[in-house]
Amino acid sequence: MSRAKEPQKPFLPFGNPFRMISPKGSQLSPKLLRLLNQFEETLAGRIKMLKPAAKEDILSLSWMRCAVELLCGIHSDIKSLITDLEFPVCDWDDKWIDLYLDNSVKLLDLCISFSSEISRMKQGQLFLQCALHNLGADSSKQFVRARSSLDGWRQHITSKNPRLDNCFCVMDGLAQMLELPKIKNSAKGKVLMQAMYGVKVATLFICSVFAAAFSGSTEKLMDLKVSETYLWAKAFSDLQIFVNTEIRNTDSSRRMTVLKELEAVDTGVQKLYPIVQDGVDPVEAKILQNSASDLGRFSDKLSLGLDLLAKEVDRFFQIVLTGRDALLGNIRTRIGDSISDQVETRKKKLGPAIR
Repeated sequence: MSRAKEPQKPFLPFGNPFRMISPKGSQLSPKLLRLLNQFEETLAGRIKMLKPAAKEDILSLSWMRCAVELLCGIHSDIKSLITDLEFPVCDWDDKWIDLYLDNSVKLLDLCISFSSEISRMKQGQLFLQCALHNLGADSSKQFVRARSSLDGWRQHITSKNPRLDNCFCVMDGLAQMLELPKIKNSAKGKVLMQAMYGVKVATLFICSVFAAAFSGSTEKLMDLKVSETYLWAKAFSDLQIFVNTEIRNTDSSRRMTVLKELEAVDTGVQKLYPIVQDGVDPVEAKILQNSASDLGRFSDKLSLGLDLLAKEVDRFFQIVLTGRDALLGNIRTRIGDSISDQVETRKKKLGPAIR
């Protein structure tokens, strides 16, 4: 992707978030600086590993599973960082808590939408199984059924999933929340917010890619502008340019889908359909057998890829949900302790009057 000579405008109109979390005169202790650097270096390493060796690997189900593994890793890393910071929830600003809770519920919504689309594609496999089963019998009636199943697969796979429509609205909301709250008199808070910014950028990018892959539309594919001051900025920029460029090139070719395994199945269906439709003579019998075998192999690969991706999305869902529940539990404990303290204080004040 060529770069314009003039500086590019950021995708979101809120300027440089690093400036907002680095007020003048603020200094981090060596320990906090070490923890922050370790987190950002780990994030950079994870992002580098996600960049595929070849453009053909982009948007394969195996690459998408690796992308969700990255999300699981970095969301686990932020939990470890909070522990290492020795920064209990009782010391968090209410703005940070609201931000975390709002972000987490949006991520859960996205996971549900993506899981719904994976399930829908898996359901489409039933049509292919029926078609291949009917092609195993040498009967004109079975061929008619096979053709009907292939038609059913085409209609199913090109239909729209209503749950995906919500993805773009949710991602727009996440994008607007990338802006970080100002940090005052809290070095640990500064480290936490800067680390969370990296997590949110990587998460939003991957969710944007998934939405484009599942919807077949690149109109809302995001290009996030990140300050070069972050240790992970270059790795992220390289990955984003590489992936987004290839996705847009794929979309411009106007193929049915940008998912590699699904594209292979569609190619197999297109090759098989005319033979089934026109009937098979002895000369074409071998071609039919080979085409059916290829389609079965492509279908099996798609099914396996969807199963593995579904498991990884579910694992990410559980990580986000567990983190959210833990935070809510800490908040309830904090509120309970506060109420208990107020009751004890009131008892002490009323004690002399009662006696």
